[in-house]
Amino acid sequence: MSVRINQIAPNFTAETTQGPINFHDWIGDGYAVLFSHPKDFTPVCTTELGTVAKMLPDFAKRNTKIIGLSVDPVAKHLEWEKDIEETQGAPVTFPMIADADLSVSKLYDMLPEDEGNSHEGRTAVNNQTVRTVFIVGPDKKVKLTLAYPMTSGRNFDEILRVLDSIQLTANHKVATPANWKNGEDVIIVTSVTDEEAHAKYPEGFTTVKPYLRVVKQPK
Repeated sequence: MSVRINQIAPNFTAETTQGPINFHDWIGDGYAVLFSHPKDFTPVCTTELGTVAKMLPDFAKRNTKIIGLSVDPVAKHLEWEKDIEETQGAPVTFPMIADADLSVSKLYDMLPEDEGNSHEGRTAVNNQTVRTVFIVGPDKKVKLTLAYPMTSGRNFDEILRVLDSIQLTANHKVATPANWKNGEDVIIVTSVTDEEAHAKYPEGFTTVKPYLRVVKQPK
């Protein structure tokens, strides 16, 4: 089953580098970013995990937890984390799911059902579709999905940017335009009438078209 925006994120239990978890319970009342990897000891993923390790305070400010996944057992994850800290200059202090039986990868439609049930004998190429990012909200619904090829490192500044947008638009009846950054003007959604918009934004807004009304970002 495909995992789509606004559906409840499939729940699961799994072993991680920080012990067993129930995914929904682990998320709690905040946001979560789940990002997956096709294999341990792969070069691009090594840089990604190190980058996220350095950015954990940025995610924490947004009440967001980070969890990784790779198609290998916990023992290999822990060995890989030593390399990540050595080469990237930051320890991996967030949990890494050990998806050795491929169950989570299949549950999240990153691998087809007929791919077996073991990491043994598999390579990063076999698992190359396990390169996805999911943002899940406090309501346990999927807010974002992104899929990347193995050769392209993920842009975690962009993931922070869209997380800001998701959280802003969850609390205000606005949307964010192309290339928006936190603090820039936003768009009033079309479900808000002009009368409601004038009441909500007494300082005013700019009507470019009846369906395109620009206003300062709500605080």
